[in-house]
Amino acid sequence: MPMVLLKCDTDIPERQKHIYLKVDGEDTRDFLPVSNAPTIPGTLSERGCSFCGAKLVIGGVLKDTIQMIHGPVGCAYDTWHTKRYPSDNGHFQMKYVWSTDMKESHIVFGGDKRLEKAINEAFDEMPDVKRMIVYTTCPTALIGDDIRHTVKKVMGERPDVDIFTVECPGFAGVSQSKGHHVLNIGWINDKVGQVEPEIKSEYTINFIGDYNIQGDTQLLQQYWDRLGIQVIAHFTGNANYDELRSMHRAQLNVVNCARSAGYIANELKKRYGIPRLDIDSWGFNYMAEGIRKVCAFFGIEERGEALIAEEYAKWKPQLDWYKERLKGKKMAIWTGGPRLWHWTKSVEDDMGMTVVAMSSKFGHQEDFEKVIARGAAGTYYVDDGNELEFFEILQHVHPDVIFTGPRVGELVKKLHIPYINGHAYHNGPYMGFEGFVNMARDIYNATNNPLLSLAAKDIRGAKKTAPVLEAA
Repeated sequence: MPMVLLKCDTDIPERQKHIYLKVDGEDTRDFLPVSNAPTIPGTLSERGCSFCGAKLVIGGVLKDTIQMIHGPVGCAYDTWHTKRYPSDNGHFQMKYVWSTDMKESHIVFGGDKRLEKAINEAFDEMPDVKRMIVYTTCPTALIGDDIRHTVKKVMGERPDVDIFTVECPGFAGVSQSKGHHVLNIGWINDKVGQVEPEIKSEYTINFIGDYNIQGDTQLLQQYWDRLGIQVIAHFTGNANYDELRSMHRAQLNVVNCARSAGYIANELKKRYGIPRLDIDSWGFNYMAEGIRKVCAFFGIEERGEALIAEEYAKWKPQLDWYKERLKGKKMAIWTGGPRLWHWTKSVEDDMGMTVVAMSSKFGHQEDFEKVIARGAAGTYYVDDGNELEFFEILQHVHPDVIFTGPRVGELVKKLHIPYINGHAYHNGPYMGFEGFVNMARDIYNATNNPLLSLAAKDIRGAKKTAPVLEAA
């Protein structure tokens, strides 16, 4: 089947290249949705900006680092507290937000002095914190503020601090994916190799592309500890700044989220000869496979099998209980990029569910190759979907639950369809064996919650169609 032109896209026919309905027997390489391309004018995108990809997804996770946003206060506020990545030091990074609070006069006359003042004030107010990341935003990039010069000046006056600069304004790329790339490459160029770690094990890894959403990193760390594997650096879940400066000393890069952090894994291989190993950490089968791959690299297969057996004995009966009750339920996944292909096969194999629609905000061609290969026929695959497309596809596939972010989640709740936060989770962690039981529990609770069906009842007599569908 060729690419799909939805009725709502009649006036924007270019959208047809971005939507594919999988059919048995087709060579899916001929029908990959166009992706990582500029949003078509006239469509209301759900994408985040490039600055958001650098700060909210990766840099802002660090637990001991001041995140200085050089721009209007809205850029700082919008990327603060919208993701749940806790830490073991009292959640420092979630408590505070920093901004140079640029106003019109500063845009006219320049903001370099204001940035210098803000950096010094932040360090003065938090004397125990010695690390900072400074980000440009759209207005400060447009007026040409030289944040590197300002940072160099401050570091010269404060020899005990270290500051990393991220020059990635919102307009730098077509989506937040550009921010991932800029921060990855900037970090290895400017910071990796500056700190020597204490080696405590003969087996060492970097765990790359995990951001400790509701404790993912801390749960997986228990596995590495039990296997006797030292994690030199987590990029960047529950991590501190200096750990990431010592990434060059690991023996293996284990990559979870390839879209947001595969770049630095590739550069570590190129520059330091550290091999890259990709795993999936959502789902029982995938997590077991990932542990086996890591253990095989180090020649400690027996440890891996013992860990898997212990976790299966503890958690598999609980997952089976949910699987029996979730079997046949239909699920839509409308998230960023890689979680589409991380989740689609795992929920089908381990929970007995069917994934019927997937939409990516910032996925690339390789992400769609993976998810379409893993997905079933009859599934919609959408790049950079908009609100009206979501509503029309819902009428075709009728999912029982939708994994998406709060913005789209608030829309689908008006249709009385349960949603689960696919970005920051409802009640995580979701990674690992215990985490996937948490995910199954949230799906079970969402699909069996009577409130949405009660909310859909119209006691006025005549059957009404939800207004939001009428508008669509």
